[in-house]
Amino acid sequence: MPAEIKRSVSISGHRTSISLEQPFWEALKEIACTLDVSVNELVRRIDEERDAEGNLSGAVRVFVLAHFKSKAASCATD
Repeated sequence: MPAEIKRSVSISGHRTSISLEQPFWEALKEIACTLDVSVNELVRRIDEERDAEGNLSGAVRVFVLAHFKSKAASCATD
């Protein structure tokens, strides 16, 4: 399993760290680019929508997975 990479992000003026594997960081950047927002803004949105009992790193992983599953499902119906 690839090692997690810890990066700092700013969420509404509050600095926090997120540990994710490199493929998740790359996917997060790709999604942010597609939405024309910064990675920090995308993480802020994910944080705002996540279950309060879960951790932010897990919420980011679930978001990335759901994003690409949704894209795959739309391709299957074309």
